[in-house]
Amino acid sequence: MSRNPKSEAREFAVQFLYQSESEKLFHFSESHFVNFVKHFTVPHKAVEPLRALAEGTLEKLSEIDELITSVATNWSLARMSVVDRNVLRLAAFELLSQNAPVKVVINEAIELAKKYGSADSGKFVNGVLDKLARSVEQKG
Repeated sequence: MSRNPKSEAREFAVQFLYQSESEKLFHFSESHFVNFVKHFTVPHKAVEPLRALAEGTLEKLSEIDELITSVATNWSLARMSVVDRNVLRLAAFELLSQNAPVKVVINEAIELAKKYGSADSGKFVNGVLDKLARSVEQKG
């Protein structure tokens, strides 16, 4: 069964954001992106959605980080695991850009957090994104 290209792109986007942060790249780098796509054999149909997600998230990183910090009660970004932080960043970007249904964004973020994060990542991401979605909706 082939996966939805957008879902596949989200998964690769979390990996790309994780790798970017590990390499201290807090902006979108075309050469880094091209190498990532080649190295991880990103399927052709997922490349453009991946680019849109990765580039958009990194372009709005400071706004996204402020938003996450404002709703993540008692949690600084630095205290969050790298996986949780980047799953939240990606989902926050999608919630802000309103290119996908809120429930889909949150559910897929929870699944990615469970897959790549710790035992508590799913619950943590769910709690933060629930508050974040309400905050974005109110500003809407």
